[in-house]
Amino acid sequence: MSFTKQAYSIFELSIADYHKNDDINATANNPFPAGSIEHILYRKNWIDTVQWHLEDEIRRPEIPADAGMELKRRIDKSNQERTDLVEDLDDWFLDKYKSVIVSVDATYNTESPAWALDRLSILALKIYHMAIEANDQNKNQAHRDNCQLKLDILLMQKEDLIIAIENLLSNISSGNMYMKVYKQMKMYNDPKLNPALQKK
Repeated sequence: MSFTKQAYSIFELSIADYHKNDDINATANNPFPAGSIEHILYRKNWIDTVQWHLEDEIRRPEIPADAGMELKRRIDKSNQERTDLVEDLDDWFLDKYKSVIVSVDATYNTESPAWALDRLSILALKIYHMAIEANDQNKNQAHRDNCQLKLDILLMQKEDLIIAIENLLSNISSGNMYMKVYKQMKMYNDPKLNPALQKK
C-alpha cells in the first residue's frame, strides 16, 4: 500500500472511531505509537473531525450568543492546533528527505506534502458525511440522488489527490522536486501580533 493510501486509511479509522460516540468532547484513543507518522496522521484527522462537528454546532440558529462565542474560541484553538500539527508533519517530511541530492533544475510544488495531506483529511470527512446523506432513507429520492452525484465527484477527487500526492512524494524523493516550507505565521492568536489582544 502506498504512503498516501495508508494515510487515507488512517483518516478513515479516525473518523470511524470518532463516530462511535459522535461527541465533540470525546478524547481520542490514538492506537498508534507516540511519535510515529501514523500517530501524527491519526491525531491530525481527529482534530479535523472534531472541528467539522464544532462548525456544524456553531451554525445552529437557536444557539445562545455566549455558547456560540465559546464554540468560536474552541474553533480558533482547533485551527491553531491543526496548523501546528501540519507544520510538525512537514518537519517529518523534511527530515525524511534531508539526504536527497536535489537536481540542479528541480522545481517545487505550490503546497507542501503536509498541506496536501491536510486536504486529503478534509476530503475523507466530506466523503464520509456525503455518503450518509446519499444513503439516508429518511430523505427523499431527489436529495439522495443529488448527494450521490456529489459523492461520485468527491470519490474521483480522492483518487486524483492520492495520485497527485504520491507523484509529489516520488519527485521529492528522486530529487526532481524539493520541499520549500513556509510557516503559516498566523497572527490572530498571538497577543504580540493581534492589536485587539494588546492592552491599551
